Amino acid sequence: MQEEADPGRRVPQAERLEQAARAAWMYYIGGRTQDEIAAALNISRQAAQRLVSLALAEKLIKFRVDHPIAACMTLSETLVRRYGLRSCEVVPPATAGGGQASVAVAGARMLDRWFAQKAPLVLAVSTGRTLRAVAAELPPLVAPQHKVFSLCGIIARDGRAIAAEPVMQLAERTGAQCYPMPLPVVVATVAERDLLRSQRAYQTLRDLYGESRWMMVGVGHVGWQAPIHASGCITDGELTELVEAGAVGEIAGYAFDAAGRIVAAEISERVTGLAVAPGGGGVRLGIGVGAAKVPALRGALAGRLINALITDEPTAAAILDDTDPGLTKGTEF
Repeated sequence: MQEEADPGRRVPQAERLEQAARAAWMYYIGGRTQDEIAAALNISRQAAQRLVSLALAEKLIKFRVDHPIAACMTLSETLVRRYGLRSCEVVPPATAGGGQASVAVAGARMLDRWFAQKAPLVLAVSTGRTLRAVAAELPPLVAPQHKVFSLCGIIARDGRAIAAEPVMQLAERTGAQCYPMPLPVVVATVAERDLLRSQRAYQTLRDLYGESRWMMVGVGHVGWQAPIHASGCITDGELTELVEAGAVGEIAGYAFDAAGRIVAAEISERVTGLAVAPGGGGVRLGIGVGAAKVPALRGALAGRLINALITDEPTAAAILDDTDPGLTKGTEF
């Protein structure tokens, strides 16, 4: 073999790189073994192995994973870099109509890891249909050392229960200690809000908020028949007030604008829940999917209301593309 016959021969760098490229092509594209490459190039097996390694070191080849998850991973990494996220999981959509089911499974996996911890933790949760779907996907666990509490009210102003309330379902599936917030999301007056917040049960929730280092929140959009409107938490007039104030989304009842700032509307003073602090400590995982959620997710990310994200591929692509090409308004929340 040439390399072994004249071991003292110095191969020019350009020639060696060409050999490395040939060896890499045969190995990764042609599917040949190192023995077959050695025979084709008339070199030893060890030399063939070194050439393939050289091709990698010199970045002569680039990998393309031929699987839908590859695009999701690229989107995830881009979102992490752009918004300085602690973590981001982008999943393929479960169906052509959307990825709520996929996102629910991913969220349940995250919760499963949280609840598996032996040391007691305090988990804060808001409301939303996607969070409810996450809770439904969570396998039964035995985790009584943990506490789960609600960041916002779980009833509408007329006393109706909010169907998308996940806290009690999470507690049922895990055995965790449960602390719901049995208050309206929004009340009629600031005085009523202050009276409800003065109750001992609310003070317990406030204390839990101070202890919590883990949050999972639904990022809702603001618009006609958005969850906060359709559930009866706010009136038509209050919705109009939020829209005119520039609101694009809401977390735990608090509406925010495209920059992630709580909107300067009178209704913001009547929200009973605990606001997610921009740039606060701990993991603040936001979950949202669907075209209608894109402006809300962008705002939450821009304002650092959340520092981790689970969404699906079309939604992630739209967040990164300000023009939102090819998207139709969805109904998932």
